[in-house]
This record gives sequence, C-alpha cells and structure tokens, in this order.
Amino acid sequence: MSFSRPVYPFPAIVGQERMKKALLLNVVNPRLGGVLIRGEKGTAKSTAVRGLAALLPEIAVVDGCAFGCDPADASRLCPACAERLSHDGPLPAASRRIRVADLPVGATEDRVLGSLDLEQAIKRGEKHFEPGILAEAHRGFLYVDEVNLLDDHIVDVLLDAAAMGVNTVEREGVSFTHPADFVLVGTMNPEEGELRPQLLDRFGLCVQVEGILDLEERMEVVRRRTSFDEDPEGFAEHFAAAGQELAAALLRAKELLPRVAVSEGLFRRIVELAIEMGVDGHRADLTMLKAAKTLAVLDSRTEVKAADVREAAELALPHRMRRKPFERMGLDPARMEQALAV
Repeated sequence: MSFSRPVYPFPAIVGQERMKKALLLNVVNPRLGGVLIRGEKGTAKSTAVRGLAALLPEIAVVDGCAFGCDPADASRLCPACAERLSHDGPLPAASRRIRVADLPVGATEDRVLGSLDLEQAIKRGEKHFEPGILAEAHRGFLYVDEVNLLDDHIVDVLLDAAAMGVNTVEREGVSFTHPADFVLVGTMNPEEGELRPQLLDRFGLCVQVEGILDLEERMEVVRRRTSFDEDPEGFAEHFAAAGQELAAALLRAKELLPRVAVSEGLFRRIVELAIEMGVDGHRADLTMLKAAKTLAVLDSRTEVKAADVREAAELALPHRMRRKPFERMGLDPARMEQALAV
C-alpha cells in the first residue's frame, strides 16, 4: 500500500500574486507558451506548481499507455494507441492525477526527448522508443529549475515541443513522434546568468518573484508552513474547499475562452503597445492578445477590458524588450500608459 503525503495547497500560498496569476492563465490557456519565473530561491515557485497540479481534476488516459494519451481524442494519439484503436476499437480508459515532470540541470538530450533503439529498427524494422521527460510531462506540467543553466540546444528542444505540442526524435533516418502537450514552467536566478534573447522570447509570460518583506505577511508564511509540516492532512483539509472552488473556476474559464471578444480599439492598442515598447517580431502581440482574453475569462467575462490589456502587457512584454547591458528588466509605466491612452 503506497502512502502519498499531501502537497502544500495552492490557495494557502501567501503573496506572489503575479506568479500565481501567470500559472493560472497557462492552465486555462496552455497555448500561451508557459511562464518564466525569475527570482531568488525560496519564493514558492515549485510549491505553487505542485499545489496547482494537485487541485486540478484527474484526467482520463489510455490504460497502459506510456504517454498518457487521451482515449477520447483520436487526433492526438501516440503511434501505439493509434494502432490499437484501428485494430481493436475503443481504447481502454483509466484515470490519474496530473503530473509535474521535473527536468534536472544535467539532463541529456536522450533523457529529455526519449531514445530510439537503432539496432531493432535496422535489423527488425521495429521502432522501439524509450520515453523521456517530455512523454512524462504530456498533459501536465514540465518544471525546469535553473533553465538558464541548461544547454541552449536542450532549451530550444523544450521550447519547440511546447510550441508545437509534439516531440519528434530522429536518429539515422529513423523517427518517432508522440504528442507532448504541457504547461512549461521555467525558473532562473538572473544573478547566475541570463538566457539568450531568442530563448527569452519563446516563453509566453515572464514574472519576477522576490522574498516577502512585509512583516505580517512574512509571519503568515512561516505560520502556515509550520502548520503544514506539523499536520499535512489537516492543513490540506482546511484549504480543500478553496481548492475545489478554484478548480471549478478554472474549468468555467476554459469553457468561456472560445467565446471571448476583443474590440477593434483594444486590438489596435495591443499592437500599438508592442510597437511603442520596441519589441522584436510579432510573438509579443499574439501573446498579449491571448493573455488578455484569458484574463477576461478568469474574471468570468467574455469581453476584454483595457485593464486586461494592461495586465497582459506586464506579463508578456518585459522579457521581450530590447535592453542595454546591465539594464533591469521591466516596463516603463509612462510609456505604457501613453500607448494605452484613448
């Protein structure tokens, strides 16, 4: 009999509102492209991700599938499940919790992507694939601590998979492809080195986290953590209702998302803001538009407001703006207000 210790409840986290909001936005709209969390250690980054995953409802998976394919979605199956479906009919279903897959700093490309057995492929014509971390993360979270210390090539691979929703491994003319839909969460301490601008731009949202300095809030952090360590089950039960309420709100927001409307005026201002802030390419515009829509549905609305655009800009622009050496990341409030002015 296995024993599972409760994780620290997401609703119990004190402060760090922008980080929590960015995570919630990516759960409602995974096409936002994940979030990069910049800041010092000990600021509840990992705790927030695991707590959020724990409050989400279980998902249906194909029983026995190494990738956790959705039995109800025939268009997003791994090769083995697709073959089973064509030969045997409806796929057997099971349920499991949403996973948080961790990617260690020293992970090799084979460990991340998975590996192909070339000997079997060449001698027997069989594709034997050993799933990697991306397979484990499918339909869940991929948590990459200290992403700035990873090899650039590994980061490129992760970001490609996150953007495309698939992982393809190719070795000596042999290839294997499987679905890889996940919420990418990267963390980094800027003092240990920056990501290249090209990689920064690939993260949908970016937030800065810092230790809480307010005395009362800091005391509450310690008080709650102590209570959790002393009685994890009791502490988790205390926040269970809040977690269920949040999970229901996220489900409602997902259902509302396809119905969100953006006025022509706000749409124009989103693009103007990207131009005014001097960002390269068009990813910032697209991300702001998606984030503004998702902020609206989190507030149970189907119409985007100017406040949504402003908040979306604060999450989508800072890491994309061209900066001089040693210049701090951030937005110029005056420039943003001017761009958003009617």
